[in-house]
Amino acid sequence: MCGRYSLAVPDPSQVRARFPVGEAVEIRARYNVAPGDEVLAVTTDRDGAPRGELLRWGLVPPWSEEPRSGLKMINARSETLEQRPAYRRAFERFRCLIIADGFYEWAAAAERRPKQAFHITRRDQRLFAFAGLWSVWHRGEDDEIRSCTIITTAANSAVSPIHDRMPSILEPENEAVWLEHGTPLPVLHDILHGLSAAETSVRAVGPAVNDARCDVPECLTDAPPPDGAGQQALFT
Repeated sequence: MCGRYSLAVPDPSQVRARFPVGEAVEIRARYNVAPGDEVLAVTTDRDGAPRGELLRWGLVPPWSEEPRSGLKMINARSETLEQRPAYRRAFERFRCLIIADGFYEWAAAAERRPKQAFHITRRDQRLFAFAGLWSVWHRGEDDEIRSCTIITTAANSAVSPIHDRMPSILEPENEAVWLEHGTPLPVLHDILHGLSAAETSVRAVGPAVNDARCDVPECLTDAPPPDGAGQQALFT
């Protein structure tokens, strides 16, 4: 799964140069994005033109009776997108890019010790996009929630020692394919394989990120050396 991620780019112009988000949407450094937060995304308009916007993380389907259900839908498994009613229509028509530079995962620790957090990035440290789905929920004319979910796939061999799932990170050449309204569904499935192990970097970080309310640079600080076994070296 993907339950926390980062977009810790200090200069918004780097993001605007890499993705078609436009000038109107706010871009700020985020070190610990959590479910329920507003996230930077690229969606498309009715004509298929890309646009940047902020979406709430946690998909609220249009037919949902109330918006709290979105907190249960922060991730969508790539293998079952066409079987789940909450995701089927969005997979066919409402796909988006969710912009990031890394994501977090936690590994099991010894008894009575907190889990160890890891920050996972592209090995080249470049910005990337998670494959996402988005939706618009209405209650009356003035109450609207625009929300999204991150698609996940099987973890590659660099991530699997920590968790068996990871977010689907699109190759740059496939980002426009993902957004294109007319892309056939088999092609969409083919590009959801995610980042390869050779392109992945995994680094142990300190405990600041464990608190979802903590969104500071210290979330990315290296973890102190583990006792004994050299766990940090295992994942570098």
